[in-house]
Amino acid sequence: MTLSVHDLTITRGGIPVLEGLNFALTPGKALILRGPNGVGKTTLLRTVAGLQPPMVGRVDSETESIAYAAHSDGLKAMLTVTENLRFWSDIFENKDISRALKDFDLIELQDRLAGTLSAGQKRRLGLARLLVTGRPIWILDEPTVSLDVASVALFADAVRAHLAEGGSALIATHIDLGLEADVFDVGPFRASGKSPDPGGFDEEFL
Repeated sequence: MTLSVHDLTITRGGIPVLEGLNFALTPGKALILRGPNGVGKTTLLRTVAGLQPPMVGRVDSETESIAYAAHSDGLKAMLTVTENLRFWSDIFENKDISRALKDFDLIELQDRLAGTLSAGQKRRLGLARLLVTGRPIWILDEPTVSLDVASVALFADAVRAHLAEGGSALIATHIDLGLEADVFDVGPFRASGKSPDPGGFDEEFL
């Protein structure tokens, strides 16, 4: 399943931040977003994921094909690792959580309450949810935050397996994940002095 972006302009606080964006994400491929802090990568990912509307242009995809992972791990602290994964697997009607536990090295932690995990362990659990969604397009915003070197390698392996199975991934990251992926630098697409969009939305209001 292909995701494509056409002549996209996105806003933050009603003010255009990136404009004229065109790219496609095809099955089996990863695309790495690069650009300085504050340039609009998170806003772009949220727009592509369907969480906020663009100012101009369009994103062609099926919303139900997208799994989005942002800075928040989105865990329920009083549920165990297993219960957190089962909660999400029930939502996505995918009953098998064994691969998620194994691929993110969570088997020995499966009976621990999520609230007692370290920051890196919580991040691994948050990312493990991707494997129970069954969705082919992963949109990931700085997914390796709080991960040590070994955990970054686990994550990269999970992405490789996802691509090998025909999935795709759009990833904003500043680190080299060792993936075979194209790089898209959004820096040259900074918006040029447009006035605020009075009807604009952004993530602050969603």
